Amino acid sequence: METESNTMAQSIKITTLIQQKVTDAVKNLYDLDYQTEKVQLTVTRKEFEGDYTVVVFPFTKAAKKKPEQIGEELGNFLVEQTKEISAFNVIKGFLNLTVDSAYWRNFLLELAQLDNYGMQAANGKKVMVEFSSPNTNKPLHLGHIRNILLGWSCSRIFEAAGYEVVRTQIINDRGIAICKSMLAWQKFSEGATPESEQVKSDHFVGAYYVRFEQEFQKEYKAWQASEKGQAVLLEKKKDAQTEEAFFKAYKNTYFNEFSALGAEAKAMLLKWEDNDADVRGLWKKMNDWVYNGFESTYKNMGVWFDKLYYESDTYLLGKEFIAQGLQDNIFYKKEDGSVWIDLEDAKMDHKLVLRSDGTSVYMTQDIGTAILRYQENKMDEMIYVVADEQNYHFKVLFEIMKRLEQPFADGLHHLSYGMVDLPTGKMKSREGTVVDADDLMAEVVEEARKLVEEQGALTEVTPEEKEVILRKVGMAALKFFIVKVNPQKRMIFDPKESVDLHGQTGPYIQYAYVRINGVCTKAATDGLDLSLANSYKNLESQETDLILALSQYPEIIQTAAKNYDPSEIANYCYTLAKSYNKFWHDLSIFKAHSPEAVAFRLELSKTVGNVLQSGMDLLGIEMPQRM
Repeated sequence: METESNTMAQSIKITTLIQQKVTDAVKNLYDLDYQTEKVQLTVTRKEFEGDYTVVVFPFTKAAKKKPEQIGEELGNFLVEQTKEISAFNVIKGFLNLTVDSAYWRNFLLELAQLDNYGMQAANGKKVMVEFSSPNTNKPLHLGHIRNILLGWSCSRIFEAAGYEVVRTQIINDRGIAICKSMLAWQKFSEGATPESEQVKSDHFVGAYYVRFEQEFQKEYKAWQASEKGQAVLLEKKKDAQTEEAFFKAYKNTYFNEFSALGAEAKAMLLKWEDNDADVRGLWKKMNDWVYNGFESTYKNMGVWFDKLYYESDTYLLGKEFIAQGLQDNIFYKKEDGSVWIDLEDAKMDHKLVLRSDGTSVYMTQDIGTAILRYQENKMDEMIYVVADEQNYHFKVLFEIMKRLEQPFADGLHHLSYGMVDLPTGKMKSREGTVVDADDLMAEVVEEARKLVEEQGALTEVTPEEKEVILRKVGMAALKFFIVKVNPQKRMIFDPKESVDLHGQTGPYIQYAYVRINGVCTKAATDGLDLSLANSYKNLESQETDLILALSQYPEIIQTAAKNYDPSEIANYCYTLAKSYNKFWHDLSIFKAHSPEAVAFRLELSKTVGNVLQSGMDLLGIEMPQRM
């Protein structure tokens, strides 16, 4: 077993071998000492013949020859000295190398015997990934979906890259927004519960947050028309400002200074902070409703967390570090008693870290929470998955961590992502603006159902099996469509487009996998001798294209982890599935020209299926056995 493992380790590194042979060649031909890792090597572009391309321009100065001549000399040297290289061609300053068929055959057959191909050995490093982090006044929504899928995919990719991973979220379970939903339930519910109303529990609570806003708007409109409201308008409105624009901008001031509902909500928050038994009891009851709803949504999405943090526990953290930072002149205090940090030398501004009354701001607790997490977990890296509207906040936080000389400061990363919209701007929502995650998941499953019914498929399975398959297809459509886009780009999610079997979609990849599963099932039923694959020679280009793609999988995982970018995996899986479909269309498997070719193509199919399943699993996508 040790010998097989070593052989596989050597054969996987064809790129390293080529780089080393190029280094030997330029030393032999031009007396040039060149670092192996600096040899520029890429996969040959599809329009040219070859597997790998060497850039020869860096050798022109030492060789004192034209790039085309250098390419010819290097190509001849490599073919003569390297049994793994069978041919070459030169296009200007680019040397295209063709890898010998025997190498690709042996590589594929070794690969077919491996379990968990692409998964890297443990590297001894720990990474924490924070994602989702919702508020307990409303259900998870469309924005959370992208956050969750990015966070989950990154956590799986980091595990595949050899890291120990801790998945976490901080639940924003306190504050004025939470009190709004509590107050609305208290005033308007007449004791209703999720059970009595037969409503999913987080949706139930979210409806009261909406109810508070509706009642507040009624109150605000009445005040605007009142003598007091008009007096404020007359006193405060700027000349060029319309009445509508003024009252829209004045909303928060009204809430804080005049609103009866606002006063009640703020009084409830103060009681919560004073540990009032009744308020804390209501808070716990409603939060528990929300947590039950969240857990159901997370289960449907196939995600979970290793460690939970709650803002109700962390909101007082950080003050001791601010105090120490004041002594060390990292922070400074203004005359009103507020504490700030000057970040102008880092091309930022002055940032408030403690209010004049000594109360925390979000930055205060983020400082304290980050340090607490490190003390508890000793992670090497900490990744915050948060939308790009918080870019500046995290830039400031990370700079503060460096100035506080925290040992984990250099391992902090903000996985910033753009917003996700729908073609219509909304699909189904409580307010016409927020799309609930549960509604969106149900919608994509229904789109999968329509597709199956249009095609007349799945008629031979039981109703229960059909529902399982439809859920897998629908969730693959949603997840793949979201993660295939680079996180930093804003995107539009189209439910109908996401299930297209001919597009760059999750179901397209699933269908390729199902096709492979059918091929392997038939091979097993027919009792074919796969050992004949060892004698297969003269591979077709469609076969070597697939094997070359398979060889890139471990590197793709490393690149995705390095760039915090699951779209690297998603697009790799799509390209691999597309290449397999071309292979399947162009070349016969069971009617191939020889038993050796049949066996080899079956091994190739099986291995592609394994890698597709592995890659999609890193994205949280399940593969059905049939569609």
